[in-house]
Amino acid sequence: MSLTDIFIKSLKCPDKPKKFSDSDGLYLYASPSGLKSWRFDYRFQGKRLTITFGTYPLVSLKEARNRLVDAKRSLNAGINPAKQKQLVKEAEHSASRNSFEIVSKEWFERKKVGKKDSYSSRIWGRVENELFPFLGVRPIEEITAPELLEALRKVENRGAVDTAHRCLQYCGQIFRYAIATGRMTHDVSADLKGALRPAIHGHMASLTDPESVGGY
Repeated sequence: MSLTDIFIKSLKCPDKPKKFSDSDGLYLYASPSGLKSWRFDYRFQGKRLTITFGTYPLVSLKEARNRLVDAKRSLNAGINPAKQKQLVKEAEHSASRNSFEIVSKEWFERKKVGKKDSYSSRIWGRVENELFPFLGVRPIEEITAPELLEALRKVENRGAVDTAHRCLQYCGQIFRYAIATGRMTHDVSADLKGALRPAIHGHMASLTDPESVGGY
């Protein structure tokens, strides 16, 4: 007999660990501490193994069944589902660690040393407000020149042309930092030379602006 949400919610803490079977091998493992976890026992290369799909109620009955389907699909393909789960988790962690936002924060922490707080805050404000909404969660190595241009066009189109150029400049430095730390191979900001409208203040400002001379 398959489990139901009503039954699971009504379960009391058992005196000793107990299994409650659902279907197709999925079961709910209830411990005396009150923890309820979804599990599936299987055999792989002659070994008996167990994979955990998460705890209830964080993982619902429906989601646990979906994860069981994924695990069986891996088994049918000759892949250990526990190993597959680990690889997915590692990939997600790597993508998060290498997101544009995370790399930008690392870059900023190093670049703000010795700078005035007001100056650093202005720089970070532009990166956070103008770039993170469009690029923040993206793995930095996957960002393309057209994608970056689209984000900068949004700044440019509201009339903040100079800010758009500043953001392009920051991106170049962030990307070069990513290359130096082994998380990117090409600075895509360099491909956007001439793609934005000329900066309002022109070339002379870049020669005297501290953001361009020995700054960020």
